[in-house]
Amino acid sequence: MSAKDTSYAAVMARKNEIMKASLGIDFDDYMQSPIAFDYERMMRETGYSLDDIRRIQRETKVGDTPLFELRNLTEAVRRMAGPGKGATILVKDEAANASGSFKARRASISAYEAAKKGYKGMIAATSGNYGAAVASQAAQRGLKCIVVQEVYDSRGVGQPEIVEKGRACEAYGAEVLKLTVGPELFYMLLRALEDTGFFNASLYTPFGIRGVETLGTEIAEQVRARYGKDPDAVMITHAGGGNLTGTARGLLAAGCDQTRIVACSVDLGGLHMASDHDFNRKSFTTGHTGFGVPFATWPDRVDVPRNAARSLRYMDEYHLVTQGEVFYITELLTKLEGLERGPAGNISLTAAVAVARQMDRDQIVVVQETEYTGAGKHHNSQLAFARENGVEVRRGDPKDNVPGKAIVIPVSLDQVWGKEQDMEKLRLSYLRNAAKVAAANTWSEADVAFLAADIKRDSAWVRQHMAGL
Repeated sequence: MSAKDTSYAAVMARKNEIMKASLGIDFDDYMQSPIAFDYERMMRETGYSLDDIRRIQRETKVGDTPLFELRNLTEAVRRMAGPGKGATILVKDEAANASGSFKARRASISAYEAAKKGYKGMIAATSGNYGAAVASQAAQRGLKCIVVQEVYDSRGVGQPEIVEKGRACEAYGAEVLKLTVGPELFYMLLRALEDTGFFNASLYTPFGIRGVETLGTEIAEQVRARYGKDPDAVMITHAGGGNLTGTARGLLAAGCDQTRIVACSVDLGGLHMASDHDFNRKSFTTGHTGFGVPFATWPDRVDVPRNAARSLRYMDEYHLVTQGEVFYITELLTKLEGLERGPAGNISLTAAVAVARQMDRDQIVVVQETEYTGAGKHHNSQLAFARENGVEVRRGDPKDNVPGKAIVIPVSLDQVWGKEQDMEKLRLSYLRNAAKVAAANTWSEADVAFLAADIKRDSAWVRQHMAGL
């Protein structure tokens, strides 16, 4: 164990040196100002080409996952859509990866990098899917693994999906440090990294995001091979932003520059993610607005100095769906398509149903991930737990859903609509957060250019809105 001062304040004061030692990346090399940094150079200097990443991932049972056409669901959407409407819905079955989710792509390059640099093990802080991926990849590379996981509220009660994810981490050989909800997660991560000298398999490093790029390139290749065209829209469940960033970068690398990148989250407005009271009153532990909106509007709120997951840089639209709509579509996927999959990927599938009904029949919408299901991840377990925690569960109009109080499951498919987020509002929120780091009247031309790129707008748009900050 470390002989250094392990008080909360002392450990937090050492966070930058701990991160540097546990990653082998000096983020200072890329910094240009308190606002701007050389993002593309940081991503490029991981040193891996897409061909390298594919080769590495094939060594550990990652990638080359199937792309399925959801024929029955597509037909159901077309029956309720207007004349000539109802795009073909495809799903990329990422449950076929080792560990059962797309997170295996993120973990694969981190594990390879850790082994190459001589680290003895890997550590990740996560609610679970990523932890299972890190544990699975570490096992295949001969590395030890520690997962730091928020599991319980102050009563010692664990959300069933998180408990199931912790079981999966342990099944792959990880040691799991199970914590109550609160600020100690990051503190315990830093302590573990410092005490062990292990590699920081953070969700937000360039290695993790580069690993997801193959998901985008595979989608492009598979859709072109089967349909002779690019996908018109790709639906991506959005939480911390790495899923969207990596997939979009892969699509762009493959030349899909006209494909709409659509983020999707469960609307959990009104619930606080760090609240002991609210912790077990949400039925989704990822892919919700409690992560999706804060990380979109300020990505650098993470365990590394600069986050490689920068979703607004690539996002064209942002759709919200209710918990009840996702549970309905999860059941429908099983009954219509014979695919029983977990809740996270079904968030983007739910939004895909709403979007596809407004698109033309000759268009293609791709749901870019699925995840494994079972035990606590199953929607019936989630609904039973919600009832135990005083949440009303009933059938009706999903517009009556109230996060933490009522989960309203649609009666029919034509009630699945979701709603669009205001992208301009999100971009302005990002600029306001940037202005807290450095006042807008101090921004240089380089800062303005960086901010414009980071919100997928031009410098003129940023300048136009600076005065209002």
